[in-house]
Amino acid sequence: MMEDERGDVPGWVLVVLMTTGLVTAIWTIAAPRLTAILRNSLDSMNGIR
Repeated sequence: MMEDERGDVPGWVLVVLMTTGLVTAIWTIAAPRLTAILRNSLDSMNGIR
């Protein structure tokens, strides 16, 4: 019974690796823009005080 419940381990490893790659690529592309958005937001909050 347990032998049938093993699942597709190589498939899950591939899914995890592909997801990690996508997140890394998106983060690399988006990081400068996200940093600028956060900096502008914090600067505008400092101007309110």
